[in-house]
Amino acid sequence: MAGYAAVLVWAVWTQKLPWWVLALSPVVNLLAFFAYWQDKYAAGRGGWRTPEDTLHFWSLAGGWGGAWFAQQVLRHKTSKLSFRQVYWFTVAAHCAGLGYWLHLHLPGG
Repeated sequence: MAGYAAVLVWAVWTQKLPWWVLALSPVVNLLAFFAYWQDKYAAGRGGWRTPEDTLHFWSLAGGWGGAWFAQQVLRHKTSKLSFRQVYWFTVAAHCAGLGYWLHLHLPGG
């Protein structure tokens, strides 16, 4: 996660990404954490659950760090193998998308 944050800072610093991407990153991570928290809370109370697709959306949108942190702290969605596989796919897809964007905006890209 530190490496990812460093890449975002570098990309904004070198104007490969707009400044708002870096500013929005903590917000997306907080929203991802909140979605996991809400789902964990609802699971314990028998309330409305957050769909897994929504949790994966937040990871794919860049909130994968907040999602990972929520999984660890809340002990939520850590034992369901199929969920974890899709989660790691969203992490890889997000990072690959960022890498592709940066590749296109590097000299010679």
